[in-house]
Amino acid sequence: MTNSEDAGLHQSRWRKFLQYIEVPTDPGVPNTPWVNRDLIPMPKERRTYKIWSYFIYWCISGFCTAGYTTGSTLLAYGLDARQAIVSLVIGGLLLGVLCVACGWMGERHHIGFTVACRFSWGVRGAYFPVIFRAFVIIFWDGLQAYWGGQAVAVTIGAIIPGFAHMKQTLAGGTLFTKDFIGMIIYYVIFIAIMRIPPERLQRPFIVSSVMFCGTLIGLLAWAVSNTHSGGPLFREQASPVHGGTGWAMLFGITAILGAWCETVLSPLARASNICNGYDKKEWCDHAPTLSQLIAAPFCIIVCATIGIIVTSCAQEIVGSLIWEPFLLLATLQDYYNDSPRVRVAIFFAGLGCACAQVGINIVFNSVSAGMDLSGVVPRYINIRRGAYLLTFLGLASNPWQYLSKASTFLTVISGFGIFFAPFSGILLADYFVVRRCVIKLEDCYIGDKRSIYWYRNGVHWRAPLAWVLGVFPTVPGLIMTTLDATAWNVWVRIFHIAFFVGLLISFVTFSVICWVSPPGNVGVGVSYHEESSFEEEGDPETEEKKELV
Repeated sequence: MTNSEDAGLHQSRWRKFLQYIEVPTDPGVPNTPWVNRDLIPMPKERRTYKIWSYFIYWCISGFCTAGYTTGSTLLAYGLDARQAIVSLVIGGLLLGVLCVACGWMGERHHIGFTVACRFSWGVRGAYFPVIFRAFVIIFWDGLQAYWGGQAVAVTIGAIIPGFAHMKQTLAGGTLFTKDFIGMIIYYVIFIAIMRIPPERLQRPFIVSSVMFCGTLIGLLAWAVSNTHSGGPLFREQASPVHGGTGWAMLFGITAILGAWCETVLSPLARASNICNGYDKKEWCDHAPTLSQLIAAPFCIIVCATIGIIVTSCAQEIVGSLIWEPFLLLATLQDYYNDSPRVRVAIFFAGLGCACAQVGINIVFNSVSAGMDLSGVVPRYINIRRGAYLLTFLGLASNPWQYLSKASTFLTVISGFGIFFAPFSGILLADYFVVRRCVIKLEDCYIGDKRSIYWYRNGVHWRAPLAWVLGVFPTVPGLIMTTLDATAWNVWVRIFHIAFFVGLLISFVTFSVICWVSPPGNVGVGVSYHEESSFEEEGDPETEEKKELV
């Protein structure tokens, strides 16, 4: 065999291998560098969500450990418990409005953040916000999984007290062996559930919501019945760390929006994947809007308020301020000397915390990042494979390490919210102000000059410019806060209201830039999704072979 024949054989085998590992296809929707079946609007037959499904879905978003611990951030600004609850109400309502605004294009056009960025940033330029968001989600996924592992460990410890009292550590003492075992079990459960298609996740979501709601009700009943009050946090006076009470409340409201900033962007991904297919025979055609406007803020407000009350009462009972519910459960098992009755309660409460972590990781991280990674390499990565890759990277990020050194690293990770706010501002300005809700959806899947969203070499220069202008004022404050947590000046003050600053500046600047220098082909397309856009005839590839990959 000659060298040329040998090289040709290897190339043929390589091509066959690449063809084999391509993601499954739908009829008429072949895999290309710009499209797979998870990026296009979901077909009618896979749209299974009813109006109750949307509310349950948003219960997952609100009833979770992150929502429960929100009060800790607000109290850290020096607010008292009542002022923190007022800030929660205001921040939750604003969050609901922002979710509706960002999710509107998902409801009308059934596209996700990944695809929406293509008409705002250009088909190639969209790689930047998509990859950036996927990168940040890696760390949040690892953190959520670590919490989930701790919740699983508490659940096992309620059955086996010896497991709960294990003191062995790994990773130089930064990780308890029992938590690592819990994390592995959590990942096994999580991976198994991710095998379920997004449109069939209603029942797992219901189980997760009901279980964690039971945990919240149980903790609240225990806390109030033992203290007959709201606890010491409700008796403490406000002592704003910087400025007056008004500034502290504004910082708190911004912190809520910043902490849930990925939530503001994610309705786009959710609307096109998990939650894009409402049945138009339902009594209301705006089920996603109602759920985002009502269920999302309601669940966040209720969960965070319960977190403040339970933490306050628990401080009076056990003598420690413990914000994480699963850590509180572990403390209670010790406090009541492994009482069998208490262990039964802790088992179900810990199971509720573990279910909540599985649900929130699917909703916030896996589906969103899976779709982002799918948009980067559509031919070989879909939502499921992207979620598996995210799981590996989240574990590899060693969340126990950066939690043990939280003072600096978590400040930086939390500060990434300053970059997400301009993404939201640009999308909102482009969709509502510049394009008036009219887009040519099929051109979002064409990666050459035939697409009206190709702009110049695939990049829409107006979007990066507006993004830089939106980010710039908040970066000095992030750097100063990272270097010195006690720093306080005008830059730090701007950083603490970064979400409002970044959102408004990017929204205004992008609108003005497009008014001065209008992008071409504005107004071309439709203001809603046409079902026929992706229902072309074609030769589907064999599904059985693909599903094995």
